[in-house]
Amino acid sequence: MSLHALSPLDGRYEKETSPLRDFFSEFAYLRSRARLELDFLTALSKIGICPPPSLSLDNFTDEDALKIQEYEKTTRHDVKAIEYFLRERLSLHTRGSPRTRGSPRTRGSLTSPDAPENTSRAQPEEPGKNEGDILPWLHFGLTSEDINNIAQALALRDSRDHILLPALDSLLASLRGFAKRYRALPMLARTHGQPAVPTTLGKEIAVYLARLKTCREEIASHTFEAKLTGAVGNFNALHAAFPNIDWLAFSRDFIHSLGLEPNLVTTQILPYDNWLRYFHTLQLTNSILLGYAQDMWRYISDGWLRQKVVEGEVGSSTMPQKVNPIHFENAEGNLGVANALLTHFVQKLAVSRLQRDLSDSTVRRTFGAALGHTLLAWINITKGMSRVEADEERIKSELNAHWEVVSEGAQTILRAAGRSDAYEALKSQTRGRQMDSTSYRVWVEALDVDEETRGRLMSLSPESYLGVAVQITDMVVE
Repeated sequence: MSLHALSPLDGRYEKETSPLRDFFSEFAYLRSRARLELDFLTALSKIGICPPPSLSLDNFTDEDALKIQEYEKTTRHDVKAIEYFLRERLSLHTRGSPRTRGSPRTRGSLTSPDAPENTSRAQPEEPGKNEGDILPWLHFGLTSEDINNIAQALALRDSRDHILLPALDSLLASLRGFAKRYRALPMLARTHGQPAVPTTLGKEIAVYLARLKTCREEIASHTFEAKLTGAVGNFNALHAAFPNIDWLAFSRDFIHSLGLEPNLVTTQILPYDNWLRYFHTLQLTNSILLGYAQDMWRYISDGWLRQKVVEGEVGSSTMPQKVNPIHFENAEGNLGVANALLTHFVQKLAVSRLQRDLSDSTVRRTFGAALGHTLLAWINITKGMSRVEADEERIKSELNAHWEVVSEGAQTILRAAGRSDAYEALKSQTRGRQMDSTSYRVWVEALDVDEETRGRLMSLSPESYLGVAVQITDMVVE
């Protein structure tokens, strides 16, 4: 029950994060590896080593997963438990006990659930070639990591395609719509926390949008590596049994058939550099969004953004007036947790003692947690964006209270007119002071300049001194 879940991802936030279970739960990991073992048998059959397996695990069930776990209580080794489970199922299947259950097949499998049963078996008089003799070929020449790393590479790829990218696209769409809506709304900028030259609200959102679009492209285009190279990466067992087979080509073809990129230069484990580049991009995406959530929080705090009031919601147990920026705060917290895990992945998985130690395995089982906190943060930012709108009157009022921010433009116009002391003149008038429209115009009238220059200075205002902010916004949005 979710009330008793240890992690909030499986408890309080189950609704938002449960789609990731089909890729990173223990059930999903067992199912994927069991199917890959059969896919490997199919690949061996295609080069004439063994008959093709007629057993299908398209309908892998909770009962199957529990049976594997029963074996593991004895083996204390999860992949060996999967092998024993498959031995039992293959034996039952060979004796005429087909099973039918229901569950979707993982994408990228070598075999299709719609494919007809393969009846092209080798002649039974050949030793080791009839279906009953398929058991010796199960997990033949493999190390556990050959199966584990492929299963997790598929989980990373498929969770990205089916869960993370759609969530990120929704988030980007919310930013795009907001930037477009407020593309031309003048707003006071702040550098070092102090009033600075004007911008537009839409342009400031567009900056984040442009950065995130680059991250999105890198996430979507990443091709995940996997390996099938044996106990220390040299195909020792396979080469010893069948020295005339090109196992490098076999491995390359098998990995490619799953839609992954083969790495043929490994130890017992896949060097995780390729996966870490993906995590780096997720980490960067989250860091950008962390800054975004904090900026949105500040705009709400300053009253520049209003939050929609939802009937029945409560902002405080004692202060009835409050409407809190809970979605941006939730996102900030989850982005921090996600990046802490992603940072550990990058630090930990780049290092392995000699040809392999087991410490990577337990870390890799937390991939789902890092992605769960990431997904939750992205969903909350999208929700937060749906509940905010600009208080345009307040934003303009704050901007127009700071005419000193046009001093940058004024001193630049004076420089263009030949005044070498322009910066110093504006500094003496504005540094540490707040100007309004009247004091600015009085200062302009007192200047000894030609009328064209005076006219250009008079045309400046906080609302009009926007540079090409609107064009930049349009460039990003469109």
